[in-house]
Amino acid sequence: MKITFYTDGASRGNPGRGGWGVYIEMEKDKIYTAKLSGGQKEATNNQMELTATIEALKYARKNLAKMLENDEVKIKIFTDSNYVKNGITTWIKNWEKNNWRTANKKPVLNKELWLELLDLKNLINKKLLENNFPEIKFEYVKGHAGIKGNEIADELATVAADKVVE
Repeated sequence: MKITFYTDGASRGNPGRGGWGVYIEMEKDKIYTAKLSGGQKEATNNQMELTATIEALKYARKNLAKMLENDEVKIKIFTDSNYVKNGITTWIKNWEKNNWRTANKKPVLNKELWLELLDLKNLINKKLLENNFPEIKFEYVKGHAGIKGNEIADELATVAADKVVE
């Protein structure tokens, strides 16, 4: 089973009304899709980008036992946020070593979200590896470039932000 998540966040103001969206494609014999979204009264774009990725991993964790019944499991997360992609694949290692400080010795912004994302990633990767499947792959995708999954996630995020009542 291949499961691909496209994640996106949006905010109306930064901070302002925020929204996140996740478009999911699951492929086993044929392609199944799902959509997730939500909003928040006061959030930054980066917080919504992180929240979208967290929600994608929560979905994966919830469905992991069923996924592991397959002969093959590959999980990919596409994000149009270099902040999320670089943060979870590279920067987070140094943040942990440096007591959650950046290279400039400033506290890491959105630490609670990063910790939640890291915990989910580690939990799922552990189960994947125990079953001889590859770890979650995080990839950057250019936003607003006509990539179907990213465009759908963007629409979900912006609609969710617009629905938030101030």
